[in-house]
Amino acid sequence: MGKTMSQKVWEHHVVRRGEGGAPDLIYIDLHMVHEVTSPQAFEGLRLAGRRVRRPDLTIATEDHNTPTLDIDLPIADPTSRTQIETLRRNATQFGVRLHSLGDADQGIVHVVGPQLGLTMPGLTVVCGDSHTSTHGAFGALAFGIGTSEVEHVLATQTLPLVPFKTMAVTVNGHAGDGVSAKDIILAVIARIGTGGGQGHVIEYRGEAIRALSMESRMTVCNMAIEAGARAGMVAPDDTTFAYVEGRPHAPTGADWDAALAYWKTLPSDPDAAFDAEVVLDAGSLEPFVTWGTNPGQGLPLSGTVPSPEDYTDEEDRLACTRALDYMGLTPGTALRDVAVDTVFIGSCTNGRIEDLRAAAQVVAGRRKADGVRVLVVPGSARVRLQAEREGLDRVFTAFGAEWRNAGCSMCLGMNPDQLAPGERAASTSNRNFEGRQGKGGRTHLVSPLVAAATAIRGTLSSVVDLDRAA
Repeated sequence: MGKTMSQKVWEHHVVRRGEGGAPDLIYIDLHMVHEVTSPQAFEGLRLAGRRVRRPDLTIATEDHNTPTLDIDLPIADPTSRTQIETLRRNATQFGVRLHSLGDADQGIVHVVGPQLGLTMPGLTVVCGDSHTSTHGAFGALAFGIGTSEVEHVLATQTLPLVPFKTMAVTVNGHAGDGVSAKDIILAVIARIGTGGGQGHVIEYRGEAIRALSMESRMTVCNMAIEAGARAGMVAPDDTTFAYVEGRPHAPTGADWDAALAYWKTLPSDPDAAFDAEVVLDAGSLEPFVTWGTNPGQGLPLSGTVPSPEDYTDEEDRLACTRALDYMGLTPGTALRDVAVDTVFIGSCTNGRIEDLRAAAQVVAGRRKADGVRVLVVPGSARVRLQAEREGLDRVFTAFGAEWRNAGCSMCLGMNPDQLAPGERAASTSNRNFEGRQGKGGRTHLVSPLVAAATAIRGTLSSVVDLDRAA
């Protein structure tokens, strides 16, 4: 029987096979670090008198706690300042490459890795951040790890792991106008639930996935974790190779030829068996939006707020009741009638240059709705610089949006960019948990296209609604 792509990458990285049910020891090719989950790990090394085993395979950046305004000034929040300063001291002491605020390569770790060419097919990639699954878009086996595992990788460049199960999610056909990668993945999560992929590596396949750009594939893999999966992957192809070639850390010359030959062996064998399979028709999808307090509580934008009575399972009814209470929504309300206070465009899910271009194209020549705050936060300093070269910053500011510096920003509110209690946001980020974007804040997950249209109309909207209004 053939092997799946994730099984192939796993096999290529086994340092020692586990015996008697023990985990395998897996070699890690790339370890990314940020200020939130690394302090205890570095302190563990310090107390044990250990060094970082492979600083050349370790890269750090400042993203979660970073302000997106006045980055040339001292960080005002004491907790954020302490975390950033601690990372800087640790990076200096242990010889780890760090991209700090003001550095052209600073930004969200899952944007920085691919843009530098550090993320490549066939690698094992880890970070103390659940959305490390983003890098699986390249055919890498990439997943988030906990603080103790961060220390283990720093010290040994390996991890003890039990092999993951495999799931194929095939998206057939062609997506319609206004349907983006974000809508595809929200539809997948709504279909299988937030626990549907638990313990699995999801391989995204099918005509609709192959048609996506690399940045859109990153959006899909980014949210694999929201379906409970350990990782998400897309098989590398010519789209992948074209994206990687010529980047700062990509191989060149004979090394490129050898890498390309290897990368072409990675796709799953035709006779590979998956532990689970799911099939969707892209042609039937619409722009999606979440209504509740987890990414699985999503519906097509043409739908209405559900009622607890729509569910037969008692646990689902209770979850719906709690979500509606927190979100301040009434069953039967058309989702297009839900008004927002804030629109956030950014995050490791949708803060790349293609996302900003898509949103800018929608808002160009228009003005935002009265009373709606719009934050546009590039995923990295290089994305910001490129957007400014293309004039996107001027499009957004003319629209009435706030143009910010790179960082995680309002995605998780570990910085000054937060919702106030009761405020409602349309957000291009990845999680809509209670209080995620600020205590009492209410979050609807959307695509950049829906975010832009919502900013114009003031209610959850798609680009189709703008055409109708015109």
